[in-house]
Amino acid sequence: MKITFMGAGSTVFARNVIGDCMCTPSLCESEFALYDIDADRLRESEIILSAINRNINEGKAKITTYLGEAERKDALRGASFVINAIQVGGYEPCTVTDFEIPKKYGLQQTIADTLGIGGIMRALRTIPVMKAFADDMQEVCPDAWFLNYTNPMAMLTGYMQRYTKIKTIGLCHSVQGCSRHLLDSLGMEDKLEGRTEKIAGINHMAWLLEIHDKDGNDLYPEIKRRAKEKNQGEKHWDMVRYDYIDKLGYYCTESSEHNAEYNPFYIKSKYPEMIDKFNIPLDEYPRRCVDQINGWAKQRDEILADGKITHERSQEYASYIMEAIVTNKPYKIGGNVLNDGLIDNLPKEACVEVPCLVDGSGITPCKVGPLPLQLAAMNSSNIYSQLLTIEAAVTGKRQYIYNAAMMDPHTGSELNIEDIHKMVDELIEAHGDWMPDFE
Repeated sequence: MKITFMGAGSTVFARNVIGDCMCTPSLCESEFALYDIDADRLRESEIILSAINRNINEGKAKITTYLGEAERKDALRGASFVINAIQVGGYEPCTVTDFEIPKKYGLQQTIADTLGIGGIMRALRTIPVMKAFADDMQEVCPDAWFLNYTNPMAMLTGYMQRYTKIKTIGLCHSVQGCSRHLLDSLGMEDKLEGRTEKIAGINHMAWLLEIHDKDGNDLYPEIKRRAKEKNQGEKHWDMVRYDYIDKLGYYCTESSEHNAEYNPFYIKSKYPEMIDKFNIPLDEYPRRCVDQINGWAKQRDEILADGKITHERSQEYASYIMEAIVTNKPYKIGGNVLNDGLIDNLPKEACVEVPCLVDGSGITPCKVGPLPLQLAAMNSSNIYSQLLTIEAAVTGKRQYIYNAAMMDPHTGSELNIEDIHKMVDELIEAHGDWMPDFE
């Protein structure tokens, strides 16, 4: 079996996912095809994964590398699964551009990889690459599953599901850790074992709709009490999501630094004191990028120092999905799929995040029904900006980019239409060849 990793220069993530596969009996003898456009990072990933293969897998796996567009089709040829973890344009120049130009217009961001003007631009430069992947896959591995980890998740996954024939599932880290993080942070660790939960919505804003302890008791009344009390005390890292619990009645999957920019409520130039009140880390993603870039050489050397690199299977969904499909051993995930009658009060074109059953027949999403109205409204405020961005990528029409930015809750609440248009034009020009032409 062949498993192809697109963006394998993301060494730490490739190590986790492929290392997980090497810990899985049904996958450990696969060929792992590593693809990237950066020769140095690709070589580093090959060295580290080869060492893991020797140390924990008795060298059973075959590791191959493929560099650049000329070798991309060969990397994909005959694959059963394709894992996608690319970042088009990288930190420099594109991420820097996504933050610095909006800042000139008074638009502040925290992460800018999922929604907002930063997420829109990231989608527009990534979708053409995803289309090229899909075209190649249709030719050389048409039956493969495409496991997408790249953000903006809903836009990229939604594009693949609506406009290509490739079987696609979008995967995020935030679903499986959501309730554990919440209970841990509220001092309710004793409720972890045997708990049951229901999560649905959209990526990075899926809602913890239900949570019960092992005896079937509803944990939300106590969660709400403790969350409100904690937000009234010392500042902490999750204040926005705790405010969601108080104001909307439910907790959501992704972090407060992300969710601070998915709505018009918290990052407001008219109320700058809210940044401090809710402990919102503006420009957080650029700081992380700089730290990761500066720290990578040291981390790489430490990993390779004694040659005794090892790995234990993580909670990343990828290896469990592949194992379930290959062995027909059922497994449940939270996956990003097209809203084919799954959430009644969200648009059918939306990419939604819902429980899915994985087994030998593939990935089967589960019907959720309607969300509470306030949660559907929050999701919808993000969805239409996502859909307009996809429309811009498919049609090549700049007007849809303007509309996507106008409908983005944060951008639309901070800027007037004239400045939104100017900002979009300046961003497109600054991205240059990283961005397709828009008429």
